[in-house]
Amino acid sequence: MNPLRIVMAAAAAFSLAVLGACNPSGDQGNATGNAAPQVSTILTTADAVDIHSYAKPLEARVTHLALDLTVDFDAKRIGGLAALDIDRKPDAKEIILDDKGLEIQAITDAAGQPLEYKVGASDEILGAPLAIALRPDTRRIMIRYKSAPDAGSLQWLTPEQTAGKKHPYLFSQGQPIENRSWIPTQDSPGIRQSWEATIRVPAPLTAVMSSQRVGEPTTQGNMRVFKYRMANPVAPYLIAIAVGDLAFQELGPRSGVWTEPSMLPAAAKELEDTEKMIDAAEELFGPYRWGRYDMLVLPPSFPFGGMENPNLTFLTPTFIAGDKSLVSLIAHELAHSWSGNLATNATWADFWLNEGMTTYATYRIIEAIYGPKVAAQQYALGVDSLNEQIETLGGASGADTRLRIDLKGRHPDEGLTEIAYEKGAAFLRSIETAVGRERFDAWLKGWFTRHAFQPVTSAIFLADIREHLIKGDERLEQKLMLDQWVNQPGLPATMVKPNPNAFAEVDRAVQQFTGGGAIPAQPWARWTTAERLRFVNRLPRKIDGQRLRALDQQLRLSETRNNEVLYAWLSLAVANRYDPAVPALERFLTTQGRRKFVAPLIEALAKDQQWGRPIAARVYRRARAGYHPITTRGLDKLGL
Repeated sequence: MNPLRIVMAAAAAFSLAVLGACNPSGDQGNATGNAAPQVSTILTTADAVDIHSYAKPLEARVTHLALDLTVDFDAKRIGGLAALDIDRKPDAKEIILDDKGLEIQAITDAAGQPLEYKVGASDEILGAPLAIALRPDTRRIMIRYKSAPDAGSLQWLTPEQTAGKKHPYLFSQGQPIENRSWIPTQDSPGIRQSWEATIRVPAPLTAVMSSQRVGEPTTQGNMRVFKYRMANPVAPYLIAIAVGDLAFQELGPRSGVWTEPSMLPAAAKELEDTEKMIDAAEELFGPYRWGRYDMLVLPPSFPFGGMENPNLTFLTPTFIAGDKSLVSLIAHELAHSWSGNLATNATWADFWLNEGMTTYATYRIIEAIYGPKVAAQQYALGVDSLNEQIETLGGASGADTRLRIDLKGRHPDEGLTEIAYEKGAAFLRSIETAVGRERFDAWLKGWFTRHAFQPVTSAIFLADIREHLIKGDERLEQKLMLDQWVNQPGLPATMVKPNPNAFAEVDRAVQQFTGGGAIPAQPWARWTTAERLRFVNRLPRKIDGQRLRALDQQLRLSETRNNEVLYAWLSLAVANRYDPAVPALERFLTTQGRRKFVAPLIEALAKDQQWGRPIAARVYRRARAGYHPITTRGLDKLGL
């Protein structure tokens, strides 16, 4: 098929309730693109209004997006044509898109007739509204454009910044509101869109995207041409691209991994349990609806642990420890195929609906694959992180410790905290404990069936639980404390506490060390990553240099290949101005750009004016070029 052919969604009546209709089956179209994209519901309640988008979807909204783009590594721009199918009120005068620095060259209707447009005033967080005038018969808009020269979604790597050192590399990160810097559309999670793309890249590079590939790549002169198509409606932040020297290895009948050739053996070995995870997730959530589950292990500058782009999860290489000790990351991103990709938060105020459900599911998948003890330890570590986060947010009364968070005037990133992840997971665990696993699992499967390919809100979640789980049982309603969990700060009394025996040996070792006792070198040698993390993170934050040196030497902390353990150790070293760890700290900060690791360490250094700030300035000057714009956006404000 011609990937620029715009497949019109089935017409849906426009009403005050919804614009569009849902597809109850939600089947993914096959690789040839025969299945028509489905239309997703637009919610109209006040809590579903997205304050982080200029779009007015009840007037006119994008239903399908077709891209025909060329990747220009010399100019560091992606440019070409975006064709937008729209659904609209008959009397709609304009459609409003989100734009953050796009270079608009021309906008026409399907017949090539120019359409008037205006780019409004720009906001630092949101970008600008792109208002396009509509004629009475306008149903398709053609936008010729280039990505922003400093697009916040895109990172362009030189050959020297890659593993192979021969070819450049490009990748995107769209969540939460970054894709408006390279795609002209309505960049709101509540406005789901099907999409397709033709991508031209310099030979011999390979382009991969977060959808199924259509056919084999072709060659046009010195360019390779790739075609992709996503038949189901997805949130726009889930449109993703990567271009580089990439190789692929099958992991199972419906999974595989892409990465640079030199990284492929280690990546494939670490990911060999993926098919087992898919099976476990299907037992919990129901059928996997996206066809294939492939993964892309990116260069170390990728700013997150993983990104759940449909059909192609993006992963940091920092999870590769050689012993599968960090593969809970894969379970997490896989679970997003249901919680986040299938049923998606309509606005970023309800981010917990994506991440809390996914974190709960991660523990369940880990339990199914690796056993209850490992899952119990993961949950305990999560609760540790949650308690620490609550303290940083002002304690149990802090407004940002609510699940449904007020983000007015703030970047959605400010809601990306352990509250969404771990408090959300604890909420679901409390419900499971109250009603029993069998009953809860039946509800959970039903949730994803009822809301497949739809935006959801906290109000929808609560209404669904009341209708399909509580069913009028007033005693159960009181026991679950639903509204308190979602809308009140702190942790309700119904929270399920971690198993106190999950880390019994480790906690004894912490107490012994804190009391001046021996360093647990022999137990450390057999401890799991979770146990090592518990030990380092539970140590006092102030330790004298002699004891730190003994820890470092006996446990070889500065030499560990496990990035999670290394980060925990370096955080402790920075808090104590431990000079012998500075070489390891500089290596860590200059060889990977995962924001979870980089930002807290550099911020902690920068706060220490006398000892740490000179180190932060020296390191940041060296490392900044290798960090994604999402990472540098906050760190640049430190004035290093």
